Amino acid sequence: MANDLDDDGYNDSNRAFLQAFMARSTMTFEEARPVLAAIFSVSEGNEVSPEDVSEDDLSSYIAAANTAISPFDMEIRSTLRQSLPDPDASTNFVPERVYALINTTSDALTQLATTYSADEIAFVKRVLDAMFEMNNTRRSEEMVVSAIQATQLARVSAGDGGHHESGSATQQTQGGGAKQSLSMSQAETVMKQLVEDGWLEKSRKGYFSLSPRGLMELRGWLVATYNDENDDGRRVNKIKFCAACRDIITSGQRCGNRDCQGRLHDHCIRNFFRVQQAENCPFCKEEWPGDKYVGERAITTTDRHQQGKRRSTNTQRSSGVGASSQLPSQVDGENEDDNEDENENDDENEDSD
Repeated sequence: MANDLDDDGYNDSNRAFLQAFMARSTMTFEEARPVLAAIFSVSEGNEVSPEDVSEDDLSSYIAAANTAISPFDMEIRSTLRQSLPDPDASTNFVPERVYALINTTSDALTQLATTYSADEIAFVKRVLDAMFEMNNTRRSEEMVVSAIQATQLARVSAGDGGHHESGSATQQTQGGGAKQSLSMSQAETVMKQLVEDGWLEKSRKGYFSLSPRGLMELRGWLVATYNDENDDGRRVNKIKFCAACRDIITSGQRCGNRDCQGRLHDHCIRNFFRVQQAENCPFCKEEWPGDKYVGERAITTTDRHQQGKRRSTNTQRSSGVGASSQLPSQVDGENEDDNEDENENDDENEDSD
């Protein structure tokens, strides 16, 4: 579908598309097709079906939009969705490409201040710390939080000094005072809003993770915040990258050697090994295990999780409570012992990451 441009290289069709995109913040090709079809129908005076809109049409309009918004430090970028439609499903799936409107210069957490209060942003920061520090250890790279854990983070702990706090907006309330706790209902509302705004995703099992938009918007901040040196000068890399596409990995597979940096997205594995002609780790060259996971499956595929899930289901049945009434995050308790064991060893071992 031709994009007939005015002499200045931009027309009302381009403006309509950009306005539609800004109203959504993120968009997939399937979501963009009816939008562009409506624009084409008006501009051409003929009914255009979404099926008639091609990926080239979308690329053309995104390129025109990026030219228009680049002076304002904005850009539409894209990445492939990392999380599987079903975390327990096969990795043989076609990943969805997500386009997002990104601010290319300012601190991403500062951007949130336009929508969220300082106390809410401080809560968001505690959620990110839980994802990328507490739930991202040498032993288990989960990088998700359950609904229950998120509500527990509503309260500011006595020793919460904001180890990685960034910017005064995340450290103080609007009145200049210390950070205040949220109520559990307020925390639930913020988490729901973050999902609606495209910063987080919530899986079928009830786990929250950073969305494609969040990963693109926060990329530089995540690396600067969570990849640093210990007090003894040893490097700690909490944020790791896929060996194939070089993007941040929060869902996929890892090498069986915990000291190795080998990580691959699910959607990168098949093509990567086909090119390599061997299923070996791209770093240490050991055989790729295929059952060592990054992301939600680092929790849900463990024996303890499955056993806890069966115990919970059996308990409900014996008490006459239906399994469907159980919150997805209520089967996470078995991970607490694992985390305690990990924390005892992290100081010694995490420099290897």
